[in-house]
Amino acid sequence: MIVDLHNHTKLCNHAEGEISQYIEKAIECGVKYFGFSEHAPMNFDEKYRINFEQMKEYEKSVLDAKERYKNSIEILLGYEVDYLIGYMDERVLNADVDYLIGSVHFIEEWGFDNPEFIGNYKNQNIDEIWQKYFNAIEDMAKSKLFDIVGHIDLIKIFNFLPKKNIIEIAKNALFAIKEAGMSVEIYVAGFRKPVAEAYPSPILLEEIKKLGIPITFASDAHKPEQVGLFSDETLNIAKNLGFDECVIYRKRKKEFIKF
Repeated sequence: MIVDLHNHTKLCNHAEGEISQYIEKAIECGVKYFGFSEHAPMNFDEKYRINFEQMKEYEKSVLDAKERYKNSIEILLGYEVDYLIGYMDERVLNADVDYLIGSVHFIEEWGFDNPEFIGNYKNQNIDEIWQKYFNAIEDMAKSKLFDIVGHIDLIKIFNFLPKKNIIEIAKNALFAIKEAGMSVEIYVAGFRKPVAEAYPSPILLEEIKKLGIPITFASDAHKPEQVGLFSDETLNIAKNLGFDECVIYRKRKKEFIKF
């Protein structure tokens, strides 16, 4: 991958390694555009994110690294923001960054991708869970607050799959993403999860291609050695569906890069 926009730092409390280690690994892997998108602060689930007082520290650290490594790689600055009504904050939404990733990690405040709460799947209809999730993705896109859709089918993480057709479940969300002008990341960390495949699934990515929704790429590295993992598999997935370009963002402006 020459583009990798979704990566974290140890400031989020569940990652490790120094910013310089992530960047040097990216350079080693041939990445040309590397983005940090730390878990944005909010007054919910604070254990797994930076706090508001750390925003300046995070942004300065990334921008300092951008300057230090400018002759070897382009570093981009972003946030991964949880779309959760009542908790999103203007300090994040109006931050002076290159991009915002909008992600859904909660269904009615249930952290469905957290192994601590996996037991909740037993108590609910799987088709209804999937529909609630994609309804949240649709609402997130309609808000037009974000640039990139994070791990679009994260709901499959534990391999609990719906009986209903996935395209039917996701179609309104995909239309909203298209209308909002957002991109969708091909997210390789799915290979490290129980579902053992990238997000989005091939069937969803094919529909994304049909709709003309642009893509970008994401390692979601939480340690330096995760940068660039499964990059060959990911590029093959994209190329086999006819993609030959992806997007980066500078100051919230989309730019297309051939790969």
